[in-house]
Amino acid sequence: MHGVEHVMPVTRRPPVVMVEGEGSWLRDGDGRAYLDFVQGWAVNCLGHSPAVIREALAAQAARLINCSPAFYNAPMARLATLVAEASGLDHVFFCNSGAEANEGAIKLARKWGQLRRGGAFEIVTTHGAFHGRTLATMAASGKPAFEPLFEPKATGFVKVPLNDLDAVAAAITERTVGVMLEPIQGEAGVVPATDEFLRGLRDLTRERGVLLILDEIQTGIGRTGRLFGFEHAGVRPDILTLGKGLGGGVPLAALVASGEVSCFEPGDQGGTFNGSPLITAVGCAVFEAVRRPPFLAAVRESGDYLAARLRALSSDLGHGEVRGRGLLLALALTHGDADVVVQAAFARGLLINAPRPDTLRFMPALTVSRDEIDQMLKLLEGCLR
Repeated sequence: MHGVEHVMPVTRRPPVVMVEGEGSWLRDGDGRAYLDFVQGWAVNCLGHSPAVIREALAAQAARLINCSPAFYNAPMARLATLVAEASGLDHVFFCNSGAEANEGAIKLARKWGQLRRGGAFEIVTTHGAFHGRTLATMAASGKPAFEPLFEPKATGFVKVPLNDLDAVAAAITERTVGVMLEPIQGEAGVVPATDEFLRGLRDLTRERGVLLILDEIQTGIGRTGRLFGFEHAGVRPDILTLGKGLGGGVPLAALVASGEVSCFEPGDQGGTFNGSPLITAVGCAVFEAVRRPPFLAAVRESGDYLAARLRALSSDLGHGEVRGRGLLLALALTHGDADVVVQAAFARGLLINAPRPDTLRFMPALTVSRDEIDQMLKLLEGCLR
């Protein structure tokens, strides 16, 4: 594999080069096919190289690729309208990654705290959270492996256990500007915030005059069977971040805020590639496809089927619970090493993920078929046995 020695080694990669993909399948340079239940970590919501994205890229590339963020462009305005109307929020800032969106959310909350809450700047986050890999988002994350890295990181983050409303209430002081969390913690092993907790948190943050910030980088854009994860609990955040599935495979994320909280002034926030017509045109195509009620109903049906089949397999083999919602699911292993299972699966042509040593995570394309789910389960059973 000539040239790979020059790629910075920031993750362990198997000795193959991926060259093409279609739907739920990925193919390497030797022609070997892999059934992909990772999909770029929940990024390829419509699968690999879907026609809707190819067509949007080709049409927009022929017209306008980048006019700079100093000007409005039509796809940017269209996608901002789609996201705002669907979320019930008002203003949308497009960027390139989930970490960038979360960094923007932290900045926006702190700006709001300066203007509206006497200089408050602290944000309450949760143990086990993952918000990104910038210095501020690593500090906001509750991942123990991050704690000793790259010190000094940004300060001002107070950690509490997920689903513990009393702990959140105790952590909020006059220095607190908001509470930030994922509706389902992905990197922690697919650990959901309960609907009751989210409703209680919405009431508590309103009562105490602080912001509710939801990181829906992984749960947004249909992944849970609703367009946004917060819809299950019937709440609405003050600030919302989106990424991964929003671009369906291209680098696109968004910081979304209510008009009352949207307080950036010119110069506070920006980015050279942010909101480019090429990428937001793809975002429009993806959003239009995913938001259709029949599409979301199919995601819920596929998620229910996969969860039921995983529970049956787990019961048969003596493993643990199945967690998650829609097509973001995890299987808890009671014996064996999840990393070993992932390697065995790769050898059989199946791509799955182990966010923890005792957890397997499944993030297939939202378009995954019943037959592909059955194929995955058959391969997985062979690995677990």
